[in-house]
Amino acid sequence: MKPVVRFAPSPTGNIHIGNLRPALMNWLFARKLGGAFILRFDDTDKSRSKPEYMDNIKQDLSWLGLAWDRLEHQSNHTNRYNEVAAQLRGAGMLYACYETADELDFKRKRQMARSQPPVYDRAALKLTADEITAFEAEGRKPHWRFKLKQQVVNWQDMIRGDQNIDTASLSDPVLIRGDGVCLYTLASVIDDIDMGVTHILRGEDHVANTGVQFEIFDALGAKRPECGHHNLLVGKQGEALSKRLGSLSIRDLRAMEFEPLSVISLSATIGSSNPVKPYASLDAVSDDFALSKLSRAAARFDQDELNSLNAKLLHETSFEDVEQRLAEIDIKGEFAIRLWAATKANIAKFSDVKIWAEVTKGSAKPVVSDDDKEFIATALALLPSGDYDLDTWGNWTKAIKAETGRKGKNLFMPLRLALTGIDHGAELKTLLPIIGEQTARKYLSGS
Repeated sequence: MKPVVRFAPSPTGNIHIGNLRPALMNWLFARKLGGAFILRFDDTDKSRSKPEYMDNIKQDLSWLGLAWDRLEHQSNHTNRYNEVAAQLRGAGMLYACYETADELDFKRKRQMARSQPPVYDRAALKLTADEITAFEAEGRKPHWRFKLKQQVVNWQDMIRGDQNIDTASLSDPVLIRGDGVCLYTLASVIDDIDMGVTHILRGEDHVANTGVQFEIFDALGAKRPECGHHNLLVGKQGEALSKRLGSLSIRDLRAMEFEPLSVISLSATIGSSNPVKPYASLDAVSDDFALSKLSRAAARFDQDELNSLNAKLLHETSFEDVEQRLAEIDIKGEFAIRLWAATKANIAKFSDVKIWAEVTKGSAKPVVSDDDKEFIATALALLPSGDYDLDTWGNWTKAIKAETGRKGKNLFMPLRLALTGIDHGAELKTLLPIIGEQTARKYLSGS
């Protein structure tokens, strides 16, 4: 049977590099086995869910190339959730609780002060009819908790191996809020059943939640899906990334001009036995992907690695793969072919090529220090005439060296600054033929 997986973000903000990993793992797992990938918005909380975030998430996944086979909104399934909730109530598995948030907080603090685990004490199960009537007369609306069996739940995790959760150590989860909204813990199980989800891949912080949800699957007489819990993302020194993830949204990475495949390449390899390297296509990523390669240790995110991957990816990109993108910034024809060949090995972001295009077209701002004016004048006098080729730079600099005695950095850096205004970048051996004699003379003469 082909797998059916899902990525279920809450549209209360933009997805970040941490969210991307489960989305990517589910997508790759489905792609490799010919299965289906569902994008399912957890949008039952209408006060926090925003249409613009849904649009952003879809745009981000599309930019990354992670197409979905089916789009779902949990807010469309409210009637179904209510139906299942009524079923659980009728079976005595969902019970009404009237404690306020402050009362629950007080209970937790008192338990912790006594060195007790902050687990709900099931006091609501002991309420009398008169107490319930009194609470409702106060205007209290009950929230509804699922009555756990308080037993050990076992499963063979696709990543972590044999797992067990003793639900006696957990609070009965709230499945329905006081305002009647069905929470994700229940909505997700119902949708997974109804949509035929066969496998769930998510972060290891959901292990306890899986034990709870498996009890709900059992209560509804449904087959449990296969589950895998992957390692979480931390900073390069092992520090928590929670406070920084907002600044590492996929939209921000797009704005920073990272290539989608560099973001994918890093997300797919960190925290695994695969080396961090740039992949030229999603097919190549899929070929290397395997759950068995994931480490139990945390995945370390280092933006320097992303910078490096991005540069390497561009260095290995053929002209055919960027021809359309170059045309969109008015770099076309033979000029585009020559410019990409001359500059791609020295750019970190795709937009860098525009800088070199401007240099070759005469828009650079030459930099010549007072100490180098005489040297640049000599270089101008020795500049050859005619068409330039890959030998021109070497022959010209040899002549300058013979005339001035300069060599190494003292020879090359003043020429680079005078011809480009930039102290690093594309080799002048390949760039000078594109700059040409007329523009080179303009730069060297300071006109």
